[in-house]
Formats: sequence, C-alpha cells, structure tokens
Amino acid sequence: MPTTLRSYLQDRWIEGQGPLATLLNPATEEPLAQTSTAGLDLGAALDHSRAKGGPALRELTFTRRGEILRVWAKALHAHRDELIALAMANGGNTRGDAKFDIDGAIATLAHYADLGSQLGSLKVLRDGEALQLGRTSRYAGVHLLVPRDGVAVHINAFNFPGWGTAEKAATALLAGMPIISKPATSTALVAHRLSEIGVETGALPPGAFSFLCGSPGDLLDRLGPQDVVAFTGSSQTANKLREQLGRRGVKLNVEADSLNAAVLGPDVQPGSATWDLFIADVARDITQKAGQKCTAVRRIFVDESQLAAAQEALVERLSAVRVGDPARDEVTMGPLSTGAQLRDIRAGIARLAAESETVFGGDGSVKALAPEGKGFFVGPVLLVARDAAAAKVMHTDEVFGPVATLAPSASMAAQLVRRGGGGLVCSAYSDDRDFLRELVLSVAPYHGRIYLGSEKVAGQTFGPGTVLPQLVHGGPGHAGGGEELGGLRGMQLYSQRVAVQGDRAILDAIAPAAI
Repeated sequence: MPTTLRSYLQDRWIEGQGPLATLLNPATEEPLAQTSTAGLDLGAALDHSRAKGGPALRELTFTRRGEILRVWAKALHAHRDELIALAMANGGNTRGDAKFDIDGAIATLAHYADLGSQLGSLKVLRDGEALQLGRTSRYAGVHLLVPRDGVAVHINAFNFPGWGTAEKAATALLAGMPIISKPATSTALVAHRLSEIGVETGALPPGAFSFLCGSPGDLLDRLGPQDVVAFTGSSQTANKLREQLGRRGVKLNVEADSLNAAVLGPDVQPGSATWDLFIADVARDITQKAGQKCTAVRRIFVDESQLAAAQEALVERLSAVRVGDPARDEVTMGPLSTGAQLRDIRAGIARLAAESETVFGGDGSVKALAPEGKGFFVGPVLLVARDAAAAKVMHTDEVFGPVATLAPSASMAAQLVRRGGGGLVCSAYSDDRDFLRELVLSVAPYHGRIYLGSEKVAGQTFGPGTVLPQLVHGGPGHAGGGEELGGLRGMQLYSQRVAVQGDRAILDAIAPAAI
C-alpha cells in the first residue's frame, strides 16, 4: 500500500480527505505514495501564518534567521543519502542528477545562513546610503527594505523538488516572511521529506513554515496585496496566475520557459581547451536530469566552418548515453517524470523535425534498460537547422527534454539568440575578448545570466546549467520576467522598499546601518 503524504498546516501534520493523487516511480510505474489536500482549511492556515509566523520571524535578527537555515542545512546533510534515494525513485534521477538537486538545496540554505551571520543583529536592511535632504546632514532620508506583512506562497516545479523548495525558503525566511511551500505533486516525495526534516529540527518558529502536498485548492483566491507568490512552471500557467492574482495586487514572481542558447566563438578550434569545455557543457546540459532542467541548452550556434566538427563531437557524446532505470549502475540518463511529459516531448520533437534535420536520436524512441513496456523514457535527440534565420519552432517552442538544435550562426549569433524572446542563461565560448564583449552587450537585455567559457576558466566552472545562490536566477520575456536568488537581492521579492525621512539620529535608531 503506497504511503499517504500529509500536509503541514498550523504547525501540525494533517491528511487530506477525498480523491488521492498517486506518485509513481517513472522508470517502473510502481506506485510510491498518494496524497490529497481535499478538506484542508487553507484559510485558517493562512491566518495562522500571518498571525504567528510573520511576527515571530520579524522579531528575530538576521543572525537568528540565518541560524534556522543553518540548522536545516545540517539536518538535510545528515539525511543526504535518504533524500538522494527518494529523488532517484520518484524523480527518475540518476544518482548524479539526484545529488545535483539535493546538494544544491543544502548549499543554498547554507549560503543564506552565512548571509544572515554577516548581517548580524539587524532586523531590516537599508537600501543604499543615507541621503542629505536639508541644509545640513541632520535632515536626511533612507530607503529601507522591510518584510511584507503577509505570506509567501511557493509553487515549485517537478524537476527540482529539493533545490526549488530550499532556494525559495531560504530567501523568504531570511527576509522575514512566513511561507507555504507547495511542490509539484508528481515528484513531491523529496520536498515532503525535506519539509519533515526541517520541522523535526525544531528551529522553525510557529507559523513560519507550512507545506501543502497536493492541489492548492482555493489558496490563491485568499491572497492579498501583502502576500507574495513565487512560481516556477509553464508560461501558460504563469499567464493564468498573472490574471488571477493581479486583480488583488498580489506580488508575483515567475520563472517560466527558456530557450537557452550556447554560442561558440569562431576563434575556437577543435581540440582546444575552450572547445572541449563547450562540448562537455553542452552535452551535459542536454542530458542532465533527462533535459528536464530550466537552464538546459536548447539551441546551439556555431560558425559554418565548425558545424561538422561540432555535430560529430556532440553525436559521439550523446551516443555514450545509456537510458534506463537509474537504479541500474550502467544507466546515465533516467526517464522523464510523467507520462504526460513524454507525450508532450514526442510532439515537440516532431514539430522541430518538421523544419530541421534530425542527426541523432530520431523521434526519441529508445530501448531503455528497464522493465519491458514500463517507464517514461525518451532518448537524447540532436537536430540541425541549416537555416536558423528562417526557422521558427526552434526559437519559440521549448521541448522540455533531452533535445537540442544545432545551427550555423554566420555573423548573426546575437540576433539568433535574441529570437528566443528572453532566457534564463546564455552561454558563450571564446577566447576572443572583442567577440565576447560584442555578444554579451547585445544579448544581455534578453537574459538573467550570461556564462562565459574560455581557456582560463576551463576546469573551474560548474557549467551554465548550475544556478548559484550568489547570482540572480530568472530572465525577461519568454523566461517569465522574474528574479530569484542573487544573494541579498533575492530578499527584495519578500520586502517592501520604503523611504523614510527625518532627523538622521532618529533614522539610525529605527534602522541602524550595517557595520
């Protein structure tokens, strides 16, 4: 009998009543758990978070808030192997992909714990220096970032149940806002256990953390202008949220689709350190987590003279991928998370193939190392668009799987990258500073992050697909227009910026400057 997952509301674990959603092992289709939120009083849960969690967090200094995150990070590290096993079973992750998720969650909590220690005994942040407003410095003004007087609702995607939960929780709790965390139901086992571990530490103040396992019900209809929703998911759902929440003034942050591009500079020769870095990064970011990663490479642009060599090198890498049940040691890429995603990705491959040549992987069909007839498997697929300027689908449709399109860019690399309509990350590989300067400044308005690979950093980088807590994660346009992480910048989502003017001594007493 599958385990029944509970929600954590009003500081207690409670089961929903009614129809149950089933969580599967996507490699074997074995039922692992079930859950429901039917019958839960979400209005009372919100009231409790606002009345108890918000005041409790705002009363704490940044040091104390950081200590909560540090305790949680250490507890997760102690349960690391257990969490990795859950990610492999419920997410279809290989062990390496599972570690990527779980270690990212731990590292992000630890990073924000360190920021809390650095901010010390403060409870609110100044945004910039004090400004003289009068004839003397006595009359001044400051901008403060104060916690919003509501609840932060976190709607996380299926592909990173650990990291996604932790990164949103870390920034909100350090900023001083209570949270209600809702993972994607299909892969909720990791998020559920991560939440249990956090609660078991006893470090979270009453009302500061809630966990909703299943449908959000009428939760979003109960939010108001002091509340925040941080959403990661499809652009279609994001558009519905904008309409639903915008009428009530709810602050919304969106991370949606992204047609991330990798650009190879014409100066890079096969066999060089920069070439090897490019091939390794692109191949990994096509196949890591079966391509179900918001920062995965979807479009690859190279000079015409490099096209044949790049195609050959990437096909060689992709040919070495072994698809199947990640419980088997020889498997290097697991299944997609659900059957619905498998259907969507096969349809997306067909759309791409209608305007591009498939050079590896065909339609994605693969004989997986798994029980016959079971699992949601697709093999890596590489296409070539001979005329990227005339192509349309590769610049508009994100196929959320191990699928990418290679294309000659001639002198149009920047224009082709921008046709993606806005992305989370663009990567560029070159040792030519003039080429990189021109490309970066041209594509920067369309991206939240730009990764530069070169000979000097080969062997030191984590690759473009790794989201770092020190740097902003998000992107404009097609990518949703949101912004998360970025160190202290991530806390601004959960803060109200307010200008306060008066006697400088009084301002310093209300909100001391950081030492």
